[in-house]
Amino acid sequence: MAVTTSDTLFDVSTAIAVITGVSGQLGKEYAQSFLKRGARVAGLDLRNSAASEELQKAYPNRFLFVTSSVTSKSALQDALDQIERRFGVPTVLINNAAIDSPPSAPIEENGPFEDYPESSWDNVIDVNLKGTYLCCQVFGAAMARAEHGSIINVASIYGVVAPDQSLYEYRRQRGEVFYKPVAYSASKSGILNLTRYLAVYWAKRKVRVNSLTIAGVFANQDEQFLAAYCGRIPVGRMAAINEYNGAMIFLASSASQYMTGATLVIDGGWTAI
Repeated sequence: MAVTTSDTLFDVSTAIAVITGVSGQLGKEYAQSFLKRGARVAGLDLRNSAASEELQKAYPNRFLFVTSSVTSKSALQDALDQIERRFGVPTVLINNAAIDSPPSAPIEENGPFEDYPESSWDNVIDVNLKGTYLCCQVFGAAMARAEHGSIINVASIYGVVAPDQSLYEYRRQRGEVFYKPVAYSASKSGILNLTRYLAVYWAKRKVRVNSLTIAGVFANQDEQFLAAYCGRIPVGRMAAINEYNGAMIFLASSASQYMTGATLVIDGGWTAI
């Protein structure tokens, strides 16, 4: 049997990938993963960062940083215009931009559900869910016109199951009032059904739409949280920063050409319990 030496199954060298939230921890990882494989990448974020500046220096002909807000359709349309002038019509969209209330947020952000601020709900839903919807409207529509594309919406374990509030019991035991807030979960749950809707809507236009459900990523969290989290997850650790890159390449490439409207779960077994 002949051995194949030029397998193009996972080839993304001709891709034009748009990645939102590129200045964040995972955004840079996704961008670098595509750039290393020959793709052209347009990274969107509210502001440039040292990470994206590094990408510009390393890949001056294939990386474009665009200052843009995912909550503004006109700003996204301007971003699309810039990308099309530089690279052409996008073929991949990774909706990565998202916000949440960090553990260090003010008490009203991480307090009881009954007191969760309406303004915080609006802000999280606006970025995480509306931002994904608007990016799909602008970039997805361009893909549909070209009849080619893959949209990858980044979801979360907390869009599939409820947050495990027991992870924060150590904080409550030391007198703090702390609960994982509701808005992030609601926004990520909405992304799952937005994915299904668009997969069906654009199926005949050859635009595939899938979601990637991920778990927590190690980022030097405090030791007590890590002990609680790692004790809860079957594999016993948080994800490394590069452990979702393979899934992104798979979902963007022809290796997943028959996959649409699906949710790929990579969570160390969290949702299996």
